[in-house]
Amino acid sequence: MTDPSEGKRPLHFIQQIIADDNASGKFQQKVHTRFPPEPNGYLHIGHAKSICLNYAMAQENNGLFNLRFDDTNPAKEETEYVESIKKDVAWLGAKWDDRLFFASSYFQQMYQWALQLIRQGDAYVCDMSQEEVRAARGTPTEPGTESPWRNRSVEENLDLFERMKNGEFPDGSKTLRAKIDMASPNFNLRDPVMYRILHAEHHRTGTQWCIYPMYDWAHGLEDSIEGITHSICTLEFEHHRPLYDWFLDRLGIYHPQQIEFARLNLTYTVMSKRKLLELVKGNYVSGWDDPRMPTICGYRRRGYTPQSIRNFCKTIGVAKFNSTIDMTVLENSIREDLNKTAQRRMAVLRPIKLIIDNYPEGQVEQLTAVNNPEDEADGTRLVPFARELWIEREDFLEDAPKKYFRLTPGQEVRLRWAYLVTCTGCVKDASGEVIEVHGTYDPATRGGDAPDGRKVRGTIHWVAAPTAVDAEIRLYDRLFSVENPDDAANPLDYKEYLNPNSLEVLRGAKLEPVLRQEATAGETRYQFERIGYFYPDQCSTPDCPVFNRVVSLRDTWAKLAAKS
Repeated sequence: MTDPSEGKRPLHFIQQIIADDNASGKFQQKVHTRFPPEPNGYLHIGHAKSICLNYAMAQENNGLFNLRFDDTNPAKEETEYVESIKKDVAWLGAKWDDRLFFASSYFQQMYQWALQLIRQGDAYVCDMSQEEVRAARGTPTEPGTESPWRNRSVEENLDLFERMKNGEFPDGSKTLRAKIDMASPNFNLRDPVMYRILHAEHHRTGTQWCIYPMYDWAHGLEDSIEGITHSICTLEFEHHRPLYDWFLDRLGIYHPQQIEFARLNLTYTVMSKRKLLELVKGNYVSGWDDPRMPTICGYRRRGYTPQSIRNFCKTIGVAKFNSTIDMTVLENSIREDLNKTAQRRMAVLRPIKLIIDNYPEGQVEQLTAVNNPEDEADGTRLVPFARELWIEREDFLEDAPKKYFRLTPGQEVRLRWAYLVTCTGCVKDASGEVIEVHGTYDPATRGGDAPDGRKVRGTIHWVAAPTAVDAEIRLYDRLFSVENPDDAANPLDYKEYLNPNSLEVLRGAKLEPVLRQEATAGETRYQFERIGYFYPDQCSTPDCPVFNRVVSLRDTWAKLAAKS
């Protein structure tokens, strides 16, 4: 996942921290990172940035990378999410080898460390409710109020905590809190909760536990157990770092370094797992892997490549301050990748018939077409050509403006990889709608070039009618109609900004015959010439091909036509 030229670029601030640590001998010049998702949903593009960053830091320093599940909340976590996350991380190219870990594997050790803090007088059992704890925290200008149970004896706290573990108390009736400083300007240090009672079955430990560690308590302990050197997380955890440090220091155990970076925010979508879950459960989308979703599995189904996402993460860089990245940056990344790798095919999405009146009836010839002009090694293919062709409806106008370079009566155009054709007219139905376009071809222009050197400015694509494959095409657009649907300044709920045109389904599109079998070819992406990049959907079959639009083309067809 790293670029050989990476060393020639200026170091971003995390690379510089690691370089300084290596130079000073901190951590014995070892680098060990991790990606620690909570298995309570599917990963999104923001997680991809964290995966790529953590894995790259390990790779660049010949270090190690762990995949660890922070499964400390059984009420929201499922094995389904665990498996989806493993698949997504592997698809992006991050390799954890034999270093797959779960926070739940450390529950017994965490419990023992909690007992240590109680014995040291650094933790106590509190009977306040969640609402009472919140109300007693104070304000930014006023200290919090100490719990009435803050000064329980060590013996009483040990007894109550064991009874909490043994299931003697109902949910929410007691918590274990760290005894730090209720007057601290950092709210995270105002006696934070370490354990809560939750009688719920865990996806790995079953009913073995009924007390579960809070994230701030568990996170640093997990890093310490695994020997993580640089605990890289997003910026919202910056104010949690003093608590991360406090726990490790009070326990006197191995102490990784937490480093925060700006999370990824992207226009025209939402990044909250809670809101993404709302979209799924509310049937606003077809599932977590709906190609309009910003989830990694959604991008995979749509046809994005792992390389394009890695390139995107590298392009946007690593910063200390939050910002929002325009969706076009991500779209440009996939275009750049697929322009180099995607094989070209011809497809007609909104077909109308073109009949070449002077072409022999019943004849079908095979013409040579280049698979990828960006890669000569991709070779060529044969494309059938016949008297009756399908063309795009928008490529004919009976009464065309001056700079319309496609089919219109009396005008000559180039059929991609085929012949020059002159439009002679059209046929309309009783309502006046055009149902057929007619023309004549120049047999001397096979391949699309005129021997006499005459210039033809227009080039259009086509599919031979006798051999065309009917297909369903799904045109995906941005999920939301506004740049920031999550903006608190917006007067409406974020779901009110869903784009009603985010999916257009076209049935009866016409494809080259070779795409019938390629519709189930796995990881192959295609550029449908003049239209965009497409990828066969997971439901696609040879009898019913279904293709998703990955991303549209830039306006470069004029350059392509000039080279034809």
